[in-house]
Amino acid sequence: MGFDGTKTDDHGLERSRRMVFGELLARSARRVPGKVALVFQDRTLTYAELDERVNRAANALTARGVRRGDHVGLLMHNRPEVLEVAFACHRLGACAVPVSPRLRQAEVDHVLRHSRVIAIVSDHELSSRGARAAAVLPAIRAHLALGDPAPGAHDYEAALATASPVAPDVLVDDDDTAYVMYTSGTTGRAKGVLLSHRNLTAQLLNFVHEVGAREDDVWLSEVPMSHIVGLGGLFSFLYLGATVVIMPSAGFDPARTLERMHELGVTACFFTPSQWERLCRVPEPGAIVPSLRVGIWGAALAMQSTLTKMNAGFPGVELLANFGQTEMSPSATWLKARDAERKLGSVGRLSINVEARVIDDDGNDVAPGEVGEIVYRGPTVMKGYFDDAAATRDAFHDGWFHSGDLVYQDEEGFFYVAGRKADVIFSGGRNIYPAEIEQALLGHPAVVEAAVIGVPHPQLAEAPLAVVVTRLGTGVADTELMEHLRERLPDHKLPASVEFVDALPRNSGGSVLRRELRAAVSGS
Repeated sequence: MGFDGTKTDDHGLERSRRMVFGELLARSARRVPGKVALVFQDRTLTYAELDERVNRAANALTARGVRRGDHVGLLMHNRPEVLEVAFACHRLGACAVPVSPRLRQAEVDHVLRHSRVIAIVSDHELSSRGARAAAVLPAIRAHLALGDPAPGAHDYEAALATASPVAPDVLVDDDDTAYVMYTSGTTGRAKGVLLSHRNLTAQLLNFVHEVGAREDDVWLSEVPMSHIVGLGGLFSFLYLGATVVIMPSAGFDPARTLERMHELGVTACFFTPSQWERLCRVPEPGAIVPSLRVGIWGAALAMQSTLTKMNAGFPGVELLANFGQTEMSPSATWLKARDAERKLGSVGRLSINVEARVIDDDGNDVAPGEVGEIVYRGPTVMKGYFDDAAATRDAFHDGWFHSGDLVYQDEEGFFYVAGRKADVIFSGGRNIYPAEIEQALLGHPAVVEAAVIGVPHPQLAEAPLAVVVTRLGTGVADTELMEHLRERLPDHKLPASVEFVDALPRNSGGSVLRRELRAAVSGS
């Protein structure tokens, strides 16, 4: 609308009013063109260079038939091109569909088929997987690949070299879908979460507020960028014009990571609890990275011993906990460093712009201290599930998004996680929450990881089974762990048995894949 209230078709004016992700990067490029935006191995890209490559990628996709509303598959390990293609999609009003490199061929085919992608961009290592998908999925019209392309794919760099560096003239709406992010599938088949430009913009502003992110920060995360956790913080720092360090998504080496953080003067970072645990095994890790001021953990619960080591290993660093899910874009709560000691075990209070209730099965608010499902509303809540009207209806009712996460809240508004609703063990007429047993197990010095699942029981319907990873050389027995639990839990919550494994199956975001544990137990 013009100043007199009349309608205008001026794309430039309309675009200037919107805060969509394609413009997010362009604005930083205009403000700090010569500043380093991305660092990856021995490569650096300034904001101006990244912005031009995004324009070229967008025009290369346009030349291959990608239009507003189309879906483009991203089949790559962590690298700058993940962002180039994603931002290219955002400038076209197209939708990026990240595909985890960990998926098997059949799972890759399922995600690409279900999401109806019409083009794929893959890296060299995964180009053959992309080519096989393109060969069996008739909807895929184009496949660009980095390095030496597989048969049927075209060279990504050659496509960019012949494409225009001028930004495409496409008017993108805040409510357009920016990503279809497939959930971890921890309890069943993954669903495609629709995240809009508005969702992600609200989330990045929340992140900046909660973390205190700054333009002079250097951000590093070693979580796969195919997962929303690996992208969430990164967007906020690009919005500010800060520097982002991209680390390879496989082969986490704590000593090398700390060395890289030292080399680049990293000031803010995110790691999963298991990564923090490994970082803390390096002698005096905080002294190696004196520049670090903010460290964030999330994606899984941390054991108290890990938090103690983090505080000891990184003195003076503000350590924050983050909790949420893909459907929340992803953050919902934050535990600040000032509250960490007195609220041990909590995931904090609600992020700004997030509203929540804790309810029972009838939709009534539960009292503080009682376990219930946390339901949300606010600008970071997803649009829905792609091509799954039934799941969307189940998730949204009574004006709230029903998360499936079970929590309880104390009198000060701090949340504590009890587990997923689908993971509750119904044993002898009582609900047992796996997280309580897992935290008790993690309190044993020999236990590195623990997951609790329900297994059939002839008298109780279900009984808890503990699956445990122990430290090498400890030789702890199941009887010792059971005695440890008896001192901390009532009898009805004790596991029927304890099984030892070398590692727990996890998705790219660090969450335990309980369905795989159940399948392994049922198949044994």
